[in-house]
Amino acid sequence: MKTPKNNGTFTNFACIKNIKHTMKRVTTIFFILLFVLIHVSAQPKREIRAAWLTTAYGLDWPRTRATSPDKMRKQQTDLLTILDKLKAANFNTVLFQTRSRDDVFYYSKIEPMNQYLTDKIAGDPGYDPLTFVVNECHKRGMECYAWVVAIPLGSKKHVASLGKRSALYHTSGICTTYKTEYFLNPAKPNTKIYLMDICREITENYDIDGIVFDYLRYPEYCGNKFPDSADYKKDGNGRSILEWRRDNITDIVRYLYNGIKAIKPWVKVCTCPVGKYRDTSRYTSHGWNAFSTVCQDPERWMREGIQDQLFPMMYFRGDNFYPFALDWYEQSNGRHIAPALGTYFLLPQEGNWSFDDIMRQINFIRTNKLAGESHFRLEFLMKNTKGIYDGLANDKYLYPALQPPTTWLDSIAPTAPYNLQVKHEEDNITLTWKASRDNDPRNAPMYVIYASDTYPVDTTKPENIIAQRVSGTTYIYMPIESWKTKNYFAVTAIDRYGNEGKAVQERM
Repeated sequence: MKTPKNNGTFTNFACIKNIKHTMKRVTTIFFILLFVLIHVSAQPKREIRAAWLTTAYGLDWPRTRATSPDKMRKQQTDLLTILDKLKAANFNTVLFQTRSRDDVFYYSKIEPMNQYLTDKIAGDPGYDPLTFVVNECHKRGMECYAWVVAIPLGSKKHVASLGKRSALYHTSGICTTYKTEYFLNPAKPNTKIYLMDICREITENYDIDGIVFDYLRYPEYCGNKFPDSADYKKDGNGRSILEWRRDNITDIVRYLYNGIKAIKPWVKVCTCPVGKYRDTSRYTSHGWNAFSTVCQDPERWMREGIQDQLFPMMYFRGDNFYPFALDWYEQSNGRHIAPALGTYFLLPQEGNWSFDDIMRQINFIRTNKLAGESHFRLEFLMKNTKGIYDGLANDKYLYPALQPPTTWLDSIAPTAPYNLQVKHEEDNITLTWKASRDNDPRNAPMYVIYASDTYPVDTTKPENIIAQRVSGTTYIYMPIESWKTKNYFAVTAIDRYGNEGKAVQERM
């Protein structure tokens, strides 16, 4: 090919082309930076950010067995490491698996302590795990829910290993077998009473913020094989067997909700249903849904007001996620929807999802005003699988977030604290104030601390939150990096329902 002569025109054209290319790159970078800045600043002040801490089989914890005082301390230290890492990434909720399969992670008079704590069934680890995790979550400004597996009791081998400590032996006629497992029979009236006994023990004895029920449903596609035909014949009253089973589950949900609220009305009662309620006008559930597959009716529970939050197990992508997440929200009756995201699907052997799959789901949740999200499981957050922990800590959860308020339970905020005093000392800044008041003497206010470099402190901005769930009327501010020390402070009172009162500002 003959080389063209350089007459100036060729050179000018190349320069113009290079200038256009450079401008295009600059414009692209500008819009990317603009998007990032807008995205970061748009983080909500109120949002559920939860992690499922699985104790069954020691999957997330405990990995160390408390067979000696040193190993007990190691077991506790492992848990503190988890909580510290969640706190560092601005998580605000830990869903702690408190009852697994007919065994528990607290001192119970009803069911035995889980063997993964000590390598012994009903062994004593030397401390109460539920007391420990609740207290340590609260120290870090996080809420702690008791995650309770409801209907399944485990394999026949597992139930046999529990001996007379199993529900099979100390309850009357509420247990049944299906395939190779034991279950509580939802048709038996005493099933809800037994589950409420467990919930009463937890609610009365522990300072939990919520109870979330798992497997509060029938086994999948059990059809006529689940052994409840005699119960159906007796109590069906013209309903189809699916209608009757849904009513059985709803009756349990109602009984548990009312029973827990009678003890501590601020404790949030929640369920993690199958991730698709039923077919929507937008998309089909492909035969896998809560309503017909496992006989759950969560939309009815929300309409009736017997659920505070739902954590639907939405371990799906694309059209199997977005229309169904929106459907939960549209039918929520103002209750909180915080989808459980399939973070474990980031693993190549599970689903090989991309980092962006999870990020897009969080974007969708925020754009459509759902209450937040929960991540299953915690192990993959701790291991930073495909950068998920860094992506949350450095972007999506860059700033802290308060819990959304449960205003249908109580909507009256505590009075403002007053007389805020700020004392600057050599290594720290000490804040003191006069206490707030709440109409319910059981609902002692806690405090949220805000700080900024401008006065007055803007308490609508999540980036100004430096501490939450502070008890007492003193707070010591000790920033790790001295050059990031803030100059001005404000304090608000917040109650167990999430109602936040007016701020007291530092006097100028």
